[in-house]
Amino acid sequence: METKTNVMRILDAHHVPYKSYSYVGTGATSGVDVATALHQNPAQVFKTLVTVARSGNHYVFMLPVCAELDLKRAAMAVGEKSVDMLKSRELLALTGYIHGGCSPIGMKKQFKTVADTSAKNFETIIFSAGRIGYQVEISPNDLEKIISVSFFDLCAQQN
Repeated sequence: METKTNVMRILDAHHVPYKSYSYVGTGATSGVDVATALHQNPAQVFKTLVTVARSGNHYVFMLPVCAELDLKRAAMAVGEKSVDMLKSRELLALTGYIHGGCSPIGMKKQFKTVADTSAKNFETIIFSAGRIGYQVEISPNDLEKIISVSFFDLCAQQN
C-alpha cells in the first residue's frame, strides 16, 4: 500500500502532477544521503528551511541539499535586516512538521517562501512530502500554483 502524505493529498486536490519517492529503510539522514538513496542529482533535491527575523516574521527557504543557506542573501530576499534559523524544537508547533520532514506545502500557516534560483534550471525539483522517508517531485511552475513562492540566489558561495 502506497503511503499518501498530506502534501500528496494537497497536490491531488489541486490536480498537480507529481512523482512520489520513498527512502524509508535506506538509513538516509542528510539531504545528500536522501538524494543518493533516490539516485537523484543533489542539486535537484531541495531542503526546506524555516527562519525567523528580528521582526518576528517567519520565512521559508528552499535550496539544494548540497548547498548552504546564505543568511544575508536570505534576509535580502525577504526585505529583512537579518534572519536566523528557527530552533528545531520550535518547528513542529509553528509548521506542523518535524525536522527532516518539513515541506513548503501544507504548513499550519503559509509563510513567505523563497526558492533558490537554481530550481528554475530543472524541469522538476524534489523536496519533502511532509514526512520523513517521503519526497515529491514537481515542476517549479506547479509549485507556484500551490504556494506563493519567489526565486532568489540564496546559496552561500563555495570556496
